[in-house]
Amino acid sequence: MSGHSKWANIKRQKAVVDAKKGVVYAKMAREIIVAARLGGGDPAANFRLRQAIDRARAEGVPNDNIQRAIEKGAGGGAAEHMEELSYEGYGPGGVAIMVRCATDNRNRTAGDLRSFFSKFGGNMGEAGCVGWMFKERGEVTIDRSPAVDEDNLMLAALEGGADDLDTSDEQCFTVICTPDKLEQVRDSLSGSGYRIASAEVTMAPLSTVAVTEREQAKQLLRLLDALENQDDVQQVYANFDMDAGLLQECMVQG
Repeated sequence: MSGHSKWANIKRQKAVVDAKKGVVYAKMAREIIVAARLGGGDPAANFRLRQAIDRARAEGVPNDNIQRAIEKGAGGGAAEHMEELSYEGYGPGGVAIMVRCATDNRNRTAGDLRSFFSKFGGNMGEAGCVGWMFKERGEVTIDRSPAVDEDNLMLAALEGGADDLDTSDEQCFTVICTPDKLEQVRDSLSGSGYRIASAEVTMAPLSTVAVTEREQAKQLLRLLDALENQDDVQQVYANFDMDAGLLQECMVQG
C-alpha cells in the first residue's frame, strides 16, 4: 500500500479536535449539498448521498446539519452555484497531487491552493498534468479485529463483485473494486456481517515516488495538511511512498 494510503488511514482514525470541527462540518455539508443536487435528496435512491451522510455521521456532524444540507442541495437555489472542480500539481520531491473541491467561488479556491503549493515547496500545474498517474477505483475499508478472518473476507469480497483485497495495512483491510461496483460490494459485505469503516471512490496512484528525506517529508505532509484543511477541498490524493516510521514521526511533529 502506498504511503498516501497509510497517511489517509491515519488521518481517518484520528479524532477530530474541537478547533477543526467547524471546518469538518463545512466540508461535509458541501459534499452532501453536491450529492443531493446531482442525485436527489433521497439517500435510498442516491448512493453518493448515502455515502456522504455516512461520512458526516462518522465525523460527528449533527443530524440537523445533515438534514439542512440535504434540503439545500435538493432544493436548488444557492446550491446551484456549487461546482465540483479538480486541481493538479507537484509537491516536494516531485510527488504528484490531485485535489478535488466543491466550491461556490473558483477564483478563491484556485488562489488558496496555488498559495499552498508555493508556500510548501510545490507548484500547481495545468489540468491533466498528473491525472494520468492515477486510476479511479472503489475502496471499502474494514477495521482489523480478531473477528475478521482474512480468507473469509477475501471470499466474501470476491463473491460480492470485488477485484482484490489489500492486506498490507496493519489497521484495516481494503477491498478493491471498480467504481461502478462500489455500492454492490459495500452492501454485500455489510449484508455478510462485516462492519464497514468507509466506502468511497478514490484515485489510486499507478506508480509511487519514494520520499525518504526527513525535511522533504515534513514539507510534503504540511502541504497535504494545508490542502485538506481548506474549506472547499473534499479529497486530496498523492502518489508518494514513505516509510511508516518516518510518516508517523512527521505527522506527530507537524
